[in-house]
Amino acid sequence: MIDSRLRILIRRMTLEDIDQVVELDRLSFPIAWSARTYQHEIVHNETSTMIVLQEADAEPIRKTNGGEQGGWLPRLLIPERHPYVPLLGYAGFWSIADEAHISTIAVHPDWRGHKLGELLIWIMVREAIAKNAAVVTLEVRVGNQVAINLYRKYGFTVVGRRKGYYRDNNEDAHIMALTPLDEALRARLERFKRALSRTLLIDIGPLSRQP
Repeated sequence: MIDSRLRILIRRMTLEDIDQVVELDRLSFPIAWSARTYQHEIVHNETSTMIVLQEADAEPIRKTNGGEQGGWLPRLLIPERHPYVPLLGYAGFWSIADEAHISTIAVHPDWRGHKLGELLIWIMVREAIAKNAAVVTLEVRVGNQVAINLYRKYGFTVVGRRKGYYRDNNEDAHIMALTPLDEALRARLERFKRALSRTLLIDIGPLSRQP
């Protein structure tokens, strides 16, 4: 029997990913981070953990019409509008004292609806626990009910509000927090992983920055 689950590799973001991450950022947000910002996060920011998702079964492809093109050809669930999507999503957080603050998270528009956003939240919380964080925090648009519902599923609660936080339209942001990161949460994460594994095969590569 053929296993039709989407095979996902979770790995640390590298400098080679920056061009694709910036493009994905532009597709996802009105105001995107620059390539220089991502370079800083990867190379210089010791508090930063940046990760990407790609399909584990992807293989290098080349154009045959007189030239070559680097990239990845997903073998499963290939979007019609973007057949050469090298990265499916990315996320990052900053470790500040005992807090893990999720700084960015995005899934390629053509790959939404496959639980990749939830997978990113799952791995961010997992990594925060591995780094001995006591709380995970984030900001989310007050009107983004889909994201708010996902965060609440994982135990995040609204603890504050930032007025006019988003510069593109002056929309407010909810501040949401997840705590405690205890054994009960670890047990929930295992249940969520089992649920995610019904549609995703998850391969976790090296993620945490070595001390």
